[in-house]
Amino acid sequence: MTDRHHNGLKTTLLFAGMWVVLLGIGALVASGTGSSMFIWLFAGIGLVTTAYSYWNSDKLAIRAMAARPVSEIEAPALYAMVRELATSARQPMPRLYIAPTAQPNAFATGRNPRHAAVCVTEGILRMLEPRELRGVLGHELMHVYNRDILTSSVAAAIAGVITAVAQFLMFFGGGRDRGGNPLALLATALLAPIAAMLIQTAISRTREFDADEDGAQLTGDPLALASALRKIERGTAARPLEPTQRMENVSHMMIANPFRGGGMAKLFASHPPMDDRVARLERMAGY
Repeated sequence: MTDRHHNGLKTTLLFAGMWVVLLGIGALVASGTGSSMFIWLFAGIGLVTTAYSYWNSDKLAIRAMAARPVSEIEAPALYAMVRELATSARQPMPRLYIAPTAQPNAFATGRNPRHAAVCVTEGILRMLEPRELRGVLGHELMHVYNRDILTSSVAAAIAGVITAVAQFLMFFGGGRDRGGNPLALLATALLAPIAAMLIQTAISRTREFDADEDGAQLTGDPLALASALRKIERGTAARPLEPTQRMENVSHMMIANPFRGGGMAKLFASHPPMDDRVARLERMAGY
């Protein structure tokens, strides 16, 4: 069984874990308030949030990076690479954008291959050799073909519902007269959001490993992506982006963490360690 199949199973199990956490705190809400209305309310909000982010993921991400559409006349080599890879995958040509930042990074977004967009930064175009850039584009296209935008949107929505319900428990769920345990409610309110964030992070990391492997298979050149990832890691460390709210909402889509990582930030980073990703790609190449 390949790493990709193992990661698919892991993603399924992680989603199950998120639902276990959500249903567990939902039971506490019901016992503490005598009503299950609030859990359904928060779940409804979560579904609306999921739908909005899923249908508008491309617009939100491109706006966050202040990216501009690029024509084939402006970037013929970029168009040629993406068209070749999309044709090999028997998928339609996505829209292409360039973001005006010196940090080397890239992302793909869109709810399906017919509504996809690929964005690269000015920094990555300057830093990478054509072979390396092709490896990056293969990785990003596989995020679209694997429907990772849907996966990440659902994970974020469930995590948001868990956090909202936990906050409800913190402020309104004491309920001694209803048999509630204040200490249990407090512990749940504090630990549930952390658990949700950790599970959401794990889901994001499994999808990155999948995109690395599938992208390398699409290009037929895992070492090109491995070389690109090493350069990108150095470049993002030298030129970290400011972690604004808008940027944090799209950072998980990028091929590398755009922020300065360190300390507790590594625990909740949406990307697996670059050394692990490079090692996997090298094993694919027989190294």
